[in-house]
Amino acid sequence: MKNTTSILIKYLKYAAIGFITGAANGLFGSGGGTIAVPAMVLLLGVEEHKAHATAISIILPLTILSVFFYVSNSHIDWPLTIKVISGGLAGGYIGARLLGKCPASLLRKLFGAFMILAGVRMLM
Repeated sequence: MKNTTSILIKYLKYAAIGFITGAANGLFGSGGGTIAVPAMVLLLGVEEHKAHATAISIILPLTILSVFFYVSNSHIDWPLTIKVISGGLAGGYIGARLLGKCPASLLRKLFGAFMILAGVRMLM
């Protein structure tokens, strides 16, 4: 019985993390990673590098779903999108390459600093 309960709790954590991540991604247009990464590290005990990489793969289907709704409501600025995609692709490639070279302690600090800066920027 105890094993069944721990399995249920583990799956409820997965579902809660997914739900909150999906809601943030759909509502804000991004931000799912700022929830998914700390949740996976703190609640599931996932190693930093795997949490960051897993967050990207979690966010991809969420983003595809969100894009469907944004397109259907004409909320996308296509000329701006095309201009930003080239830099985004290059940045994504470089960031993914750097992830494997970055120590977990530095990655945690950089991610924390990014979250603080984003929060401060949102408040201004």
